[in-house]
Amino acid sequence: MRKQGGNPARLAWLVVGALLAFMVAFAAGCGGDDDTASEEDVPTEVGKGEGELNLIGWAGYAEDGSTDPKVDWVTDFEKETGCQVNFKVGGTSDEMVELMRSGDYDGVSASGNASARLVASDLVDPVNVDLVPNYATVFDDLKDQPYNTFDGVNYGIPHGRGANVLMWNTEEAPDIDGSTWAPMLDPNEASKYSGKISVYDDPIYIADAAVYLKAHQPDLGIDNPYELDEDQFNAAVDLLKQQRPNVGEYWSDFAKQISSFANGDVDVGTTWQYQYFTLKGEGDPVASTPASGGFLPEEDATGWSDTWMISSKAKHPNCMYMWMDWIISPQANAEVAEFFGEAPAQELACEHTENPKFCEEYHAEEPAFWKRVYYWETPLAECSEGGPEECMDYNDWVRAWTEIKG
Repeated sequence: MRKQGGNPARLAWLVVGALLAFMVAFAAGCGGDDDTASEEDVPTEVGKGEGELNLIGWAGYAEDGSTDPKVDWVTDFEKETGCQVNFKVGGTSDEMVELMRSGDYDGVSASGNASARLVASDLVDPVNVDLVPNYATVFDDLKDQPYNTFDGVNYGIPHGRGANVLMWNTEEAPDIDGSTWAPMLDPNEASKYSGKISVYDDPIYIADAAVYLKAHQPDLGIDNPYELDEDQFNAAVDLLKQQRPNVGEYWSDFAKQISSFANGDVDVGTTWQYQYFTLKGEGDPVASTPASGGFLPEEDATGWSDTWMISSKAKHPNCMYMWMDWIISPQANAEVAEFFGEAPAQELACEHTENPKFCEEYHAEEPAFWKRVYYWETPLAECSEGGPEECMDYNDWVRAWTEIKG
């Protein structure tokens, strides 16, 4: 398996008339075809595997033992299906979208800030969830969501989810109690940690500012942090421009952030639970509200829920369907969730984790926790019903992020 790198909505351009997509016609089930077809033409059975499978995904989503001999859920898949996995790590959602344009990959693990773009560009096909038996026991609150279902049509299989949480060095920032995002986003509070703040490096981080403003400036009328009118958007961007002088690093590589906290280069940041548990396990003086108390900061938080999606140009569609079922099987989903550091999508996975407290630590079985997490979505110009009349789209977010970082 080829590997690179390390471990770690709505549809805006609705097609007029019936939703069209490049569909896969299966030989004895599936087979490649470039003809357009309607959503009703999704495959009705999975045929024999084509012998190969080309995937794009987040680092740690398709481990074959090459990173760690003890970490391997790909080899058994290959033996059972005959589908040889070739895995390309995508460093960011933007990179994954661009890679999918090549037509060289059968599937992708898309976060919510990529999935709508993939659908809108006809880069992925609808998925027949009936051909994925393990889908039946995926957590209900991960099904039929705005980032994996468009115009009532399923476009993927949930993989796992996580919250973007607050983490701080308890020795260098003893006054932080984790009850609020103010140490990062209130200009006065953040100035106490000037040059020591760690921020996720992606335009989608603008939503974190919107979540904060939703709580602290209700007069702005923010409801969905991914659906912002011009005034709401400008307020969020201005807040992050005020934050900029206090930022010590913008991170996208989880290992880099771990190193920054361990070396004392940063003292407070937005992070994933994986980084927190890694640092805590190594004895570093860090704290994180969700991990220690089970509650998010009072303003709530953003987060992600990843979806396996099949390319509209998939050359190995049968193998892709087999993979989508395998990766959410109880054992495999438990392994990938525990290795990557996220809550599994499969409700039966909690019975298979090595750490018996894993699902408790990652709030996997707590619907109330996830109701407070705004999963990433692609910002679109066309707002949903009841939202602003016109929203700032992803291109606006990208331009603003460039300005924020300078």
